[in-house]
Amino acid sequence: MKVENAVTPQPEQIQEFLATPGPVMMVNLLKFREKASYPDGRDPDLPGRQAYERYATAMKVLVEESGGRFVFGAQVEGLLLGAVESLWDAVGIVEYPSAAALIQIASTPRFQEIEVHRVAGLEGQLNLTTRASPLGEADA
Repeated sequence: MKVENAVTPQPEQIQEFLATPGPVMMVNLLKFREKASYPDGRDPDLPGRQAYERYATAMKVLVEESGGRFVFGAQVEGLLLGAVESLWDAVGIVEYPSAAALIQIASTPRFQEIEVHRVAGLEGQLNLTTRASPLGEADA
């Protein structure tokens, strides 16, 4: 299994994501930079996690205004099963009313203003697109 952290999705990934029906839950596996890296050089000693927290605080407002919600967030403590070269630092789950709602948020000027903190703070991430279904039941 190849694992590749990224910060920005590719166009084909966005198209596949938009085809997801109904509400979606994004599972975010986050890897933070040791120090934030802003293009303008500001806050050179700020931990990447804190730069990302600036983004997450503002993003929560945008998500809730779209009818979504932050479901879960936690620091990764270890790995019980499997193996990866390097663990992620945190995991978060965010529910959106639709895939299109996330794309709409990402196209707003308000998102463009806060995205600098996300990029400055992240070394990379994985976003898993999921849809809720009762355990043990086949996907409808």
